[in-house]
Amino acid sequence: MVLSRFDFPEGFVFGAATAAYQIEGSSFGGCGSSHWDTFSATPGNVKGAESGAIACDHYHRWGDDLDLLRAANMDGYRFSTSWARVMPDGVTVNADGMDFYERLVDGMLERGLKPFQTLYHWELPSALADQGGWTNRDTCFRFADFAEAITRRLGDRVAAIATINEPWCVSWLSHFWGVHAPGQRDIRATARSMHHILLAHGAAMERLRSMGQPNLGIVLNFDYAQAASDSAEDQKAAALWDGIFNRWFIEGITKGTYPANVLEGLDPYMPAAWQDDMALIGQRLDWLGVNYYTRHINAHDAAAPWPHLKDGQGDLPKTQMGWEIYPDGLHHFLTRMARDYVGDLPLYVTENGMANADVLQDGAVSDDVRTDFLFSHLAATKRAIADGANVKGFFYWSLLDNYEWAEGYEKRFGLVHVDYQTLARVPKSSYHAYARALAKND
Repeated sequence: MVLSRFDFPEGFVFGAATAAYQIEGSSFGGCGSSHWDTFSATPGNVKGAESGAIACDHYHRWGDDLDLLRAANMDGYRFSTSWARVMPDGVTVNADGMDFYERLVDGMLERGLKPFQTLYHWELPSALADQGGWTNRDTCFRFADFAEAITRRLGDRVAAIATINEPWCVSWLSHFWGVHAPGQRDIRATARSMHHILLAHGAAMERLRSMGQPNLGIVLNFDYAQAASDSAEDQKAAALWDGIFNRWFIEGITKGTYPANVLEGLDPYMPAAWQDDMALIGQRLDWLGVNYYTRHINAHDAAAPWPHLKDGQGDLPKTQMGWEIYPDGLHHFLTRMARDYVGDLPLYVTENGMANADVLQDGAVSDDVRTDFLFSHLAATKRAIADGANVKGFFYWSLLDNYEWAEGYEKRFGLVHVDYQTLARVPKSSYHAYARALAKND
C-alpha cells in the first residue's frame, strides 16, 4: 500500500531520525569520552571492536546530510545532542560543542526543517560513569544542568525537546542484560537505573518548565509482548515482559507508580524511598514519542532466575537484526497509549525502521524490502489515527546507515547508504520512494 502525505492530517510531520554518537564522530570538536567509547574499547562488547570515533563524520558533513532531508521533502529532523560533546566532563561547557549544535539547528531552519531535539541518546560522559552513572542518583541532577545549559542556547529555535531516548535501553538492556554500555549484569544496578533514568527525566522537565520552555516530552520504546501459548504460565510471562518493557516507564510518568508484577522482582533492589520521587517523575508531558520495531513471543522458564522468561519470535519475515516484521504492533501501541495513558496528548512515531543487508551496485542501492516495511508501518499509523490516536508525526529510523551500537557498522538501517571507507552517501530506493510520497503539489 503506497501512501502519500495527503493520506494524513494537514500539518502531519514527516521526517527521519538519527543519534549523535551514531553519526557525528566522537573524536571531533573537543567531544569528551563517553561510556560508549570505553565500552567499545573492551574486547567482546562490540562487533569488530568498532566505535563511534569517526562514525559518518556528520560533524563535518552535516550540511550535506540536511540537504538530503530537504531533497526528500521531509518536514522535520529528529536529532540528538551529545552530553559528552556539550560537557566533556559532564559538567563544564565546551564552547565548540555548543557552537556545533547551534550551526546544526540553524541549518535545519534555513532548509525549512523543524528541529526535534533529543537531549540524551545514550552517550553518558565517562567522568560521570566513573561516579556510578545511572546507578548514582546525583547523575539525574547533573543531567538537568546539561538540559538547562543547552536549552538556553537552542531552546528558542527547536520545535520540540525530548528528555530521554528509550529508558528501557538505558537501564534494562545496559544493566541487566549488559548488551549496551556500561555493560553491567546486575539486578541492583538495573533497579536503580530504571528508576534514576525517569528521575533524570523529571528533573530536566522541572528545570526546563521553570525556564518557560514549551513542547517537552520523552521517547519510549515498546515491544509487542505475546504469550507463546494459552497456558497460565506463558500468559503470566508475557504480562511480566509487558510490564518490564512497556508499562514501567509510561506508568511511572502517568500513574505515579510502577507495575506490581515487576516490583515483585525489583523492589528489594530499588533505591530507598523511591516513592518520594514519583511526583517529580510524573510531571505533565506535552507529547509522547513512540519507538517501535518488533514483537517477541514470551514463555515461562521455571529453570531461569527472575524474571523466569525465555523469548523468541514468530514466523513472519525478519530484518537483518533478526527482528520479526509486525506492523500491527505499531497500531497497537499508538492506540494503547491514547486509550490507557495519555488520552488526546500528541503522539509521534519517533523511531520505526529496519536493518537490511543492503548492497551498493552500479552506484545505486535497491532496498524494496525497506520500502515495503516503511509503507506498511505508515499504514498502521494511519489506522491508529482513524481509531482515535492523536498522532502528529512519523520519523523513520534512520536517515543514514550508521554505528549500530553493539552491532558495530554491520547492520544498515538507513534510507541513505554510507560507505564507511569513503563516507560517500548514496540515497537508496527507499529514500526515493519516501521522497515521492512526501512530494507537495506546489
